[in-house]
Amino acid sequence: MNTLPSSSNRPPRVVVGIGGGIAAFKAASLVSQLVQGGIEVRVVMTAASEQFIGVNTLAALSGHPVATTGYAPTIWPLGPHIELSEGCDLLCIAPATADLIGKFANGIADNLLTTIYLQADCKVLIAPAMSNQMWSKPAVQRNLQQLEADGVHQIGPEEGWLSCRKRGSGRMSEPDAIAEKVRSLIA
Repeated sequence: MNTLPSSSNRPPRVVVGIGGGIAAFKAASLVSQLVQGGIEVRVVMTAASEQFIGVNTLAALSGHPVATTGYAPTIWPLGPHIELSEGCDLLCIAPATADLIGKFANGIADNLLTTIYLQADCKVLIAPAMSNQMWSKPAVQRNLQQLEADGVHQIGPEEGWLSCRKRGSGRMSEPDAIAEKVRSLIA
């Protein structure tokens, strides 16, 4: 795995936000690949994502506490949305659910990850993941158009076997492809 040079005295810093979908299990491999590549990774999980992957797994892989709430004054005295976004080179949301995409597109900040999205002053990459039916809804496509107009980068989704036991568009891109996109955006 190639390591990335940093223009400062610190390694590149990426916040990986994990939405609540079955594709959340892929975040473990993504976080591991990024860390092995010399990137400092901080993880933010939505409450729904905790139903699919454990906080302890991601803390062990990232080497940092995982943020799940906006209320952890002993870890982040200024508030995690400020401290995690400060100095961040990239915010990567994988999986980016239809719910998160809609909230980002409409400026809704009702959880830690959506608040970090609004606070962050860095590039943003989303890796959508949802059923084919959700992916094809006009509302989802309108939200994606808004995010593109806002400068958000996107990878995927891919076609393939989905958790709804059907084949179609909506499968989150594989962690190695997302990691490569992250590296290209922060290079």
